[in-house]
Amino acid sequence: MKLIYEKSVSGRTGITLPEPDVPSAPRMGKKYTRVSDAMLPEVSELDTVRHFTNLSTLNFSVDSNFYPLGSCTMKYNPKILEKVASLPCFKELHPVISVLPKGEEFVRGALELLYELEVLLAAITGMDSITLQPMAGAQGELTGLMLVKAYHRSNKTKKKYVIIPDTSHGTNPASAQMAGYEVITIPTDQNGEMNINKF
Repeated sequence: MKLIYEKSVSGRTGITLPEPDVPSAPRMGKKYTRVSDAMLPEVSELDTVRHFTNLSTLNFSVDSNFYPLGSCTMKYNPKILEKVASLPCFKELHPVISVLPKGEEFVRGALELLYELEVLLAAITGMDSITLQPMAGAQGELTGLMLVKAYHRSNKTKKKYVIIPDTSHGTNPASAQMAGYEVITIPTDQNGEMNINKF
């Protein structure tokens, strides 16, 4: 792939700026100005768009590749979520509006959408209930461990260990310890997989 500088053609431009309709600012002193023009590529708008679009396809993307891990930043988020996030019931809400006096009246649309999502997720997964409180994967992981701990406490069963491969996400052992468990780490074997014999 050619560099954008290699696509440069002298005199070509991708923009047309209108004549300024305000007075020009006084020029800066010579010690602050260039002695020669910036070495910028001279390309058309179409060349620029095509160049950076082609560059973007070289990046790893969940739209075009398989990513087997559940990393928070790489999970596939359907495009519909971008549309939902831009709805006025979300986009125009101030983060603290719900705690203001009578603020709950302004968040009814968002609360309805969240409630319906919880009901749908519960129906899909067969769970009795769902929580949308965790804001990220690591928080969800800790929430899950706390739910497991609450389950064992309610059944009067004592479990104190969480077994974690040494290749796990760094938050895994941290979440386990924060939930009050002891971590048993399983090392990796010569193939880069969890050592089943140690397990």
